[in-house]
Amino acid sequence: MQRRSFLRRAGALAGTAALGQFGVFAARAASSDYKALLCVFLYGGNDSNNLLVPLDTAGYANYAKLRSKLALPEAGLLPLANGAAAPAYGLHPALPGLQSLWAADRLAVVANVGTLVLPLTQAQYLSTSEPKPDSLFSHIDQQHQWQASLSNTPDLTTGWGGRLSDQLASYNASASVPAMVSAGGNNLFVTGAASQALVIPTSGSFGLAGFGAGSADVVRRSALTQMLGIDQRDALTKAAQQVMQGALTSSAMLNPILTTTDATLAARFDGLTDNFAKQLLAIAKIVQARETLGARRQVFLATLGSFDTHTDQLTRQQTLFAQLDAALAAFHGAMDDIGAGSAVTSFTLSDFSRTYLPNTGGGTDHAWGAQHLVIGGAVKGGKIYGTMPTVELGGPDDAGNEGRWIPGIAVDQYAASLATWFGADASALAAVLPNLGAFSPRTLPFI
Repeated sequence: MQRRSFLRRAGALAGTAALGQFGVFAARAASSDYKALLCVFLYGGNDSNNLLVPLDTAGYANYAKLRSKLALPEAGLLPLANGAAAPAYGLHPALPGLQSLWAADRLAVVANVGTLVLPLTQAQYLSTSEPKPDSLFSHIDQQHQWQASLSNTPDLTTGWGGRLSDQLASYNASASVPAMVSAGGNNLFVTGAASQALVIPTSGSFGLAGFGAGSADVVRRSALTQMLGIDQRDALTKAAQQVMQGALTSSAMLNPILTTTDATLAARFDGLTDNFAKQLLAIAKIVQARETLGARRQVFLATLGSFDTHTDQLTRQQTLFAQLDAALAAFHGAMDDIGAGSAVTSFTLSDFSRTYLPNTGGGTDHAWGAQHLVIGGAVKGGKIYGTMPTVELGGPDDAGNEGRWIPGIAVDQYAASLATWFGADASALAAVLPNLGAFSPRTLPFI
């Protein structure tokens, strides 16, 4: 991080910390105007070709032929009801919770989304003159481009979640903790020019040891507070001290929230012990405390890794999807329970999809366009938005001859649709997604 950027973010965090308990009461009147976005990043590149499988006779036969040893048995697929028509697609067998969310019109699928600089046909992709995303099929580069929604520059310092928080900062003027919270560690997606995400634990206490309620702890905290207030003549030292003070203030607010679980959330997450479920439970606790914390717009991040399935994909994806399904179903059930069902929207991101053609190791290799999930009470669910790629190796949507689908929808359009629901106007969208003007339509009607 550049020194100037660090100072800006430190100032923003210091301003949040300075509000202290004042913000708890000031924002309650506006607590009904609450919205949250939950980004679920699937690290490694999720094979969305086995997330959503064609169920029509010709489509499944083609799928089974091309996917070969990776084809899921037709009888095990979970049909996605589509009005009076026969289901055209089925979900992976490990996703019954998502099937239920689809049936309740709370889950939408956005088809063939990926990183783009400009819309591309196959002929344009094969042309050396057409601009393409930097370092296609590279994990770290594509992760950063998904998170930044910028695909034509290697110098990525902010994510679109962070820039969205920057633009809508006025919504959180009375918040007592940062409006961006990550349960999945530090991440470009939740890095803004001014906004800074608070990284929370998924277990244990949240704060410095030795700063409890005991008399010695109170004295120790008082001494540290005094130390953080002196020798602030140097801007960098002052910024570092303000970051520390902001973290102490936030942990004091959030520790009692994160270390207790009421019966409502406990019932929803009962028996879920994996780390991803713990991340969503921690986030659910913060949403439950939204009135106390005073934030009106929150951006959350949770992560699930190990989707780089070059080998043994059937077994590994079964395990990962089971974790994803159980935790998301529990989370959105909990949102309904606490009256936030239509106020919280979750969505998936991932490095890329994977090749339709299996490799020799029982897995798949890096690809491009992918199907993604959007979930919540505000979602116009039970539908697939966009156009599914033509499943033909070397066909009109293939970047080669292994099933690397050229995206039909850009990350920018996907992000703009979510940001618009979140409250971003045209001016804010231009700042959050500077390359959005290259695509039409700019938003999709899935929410």
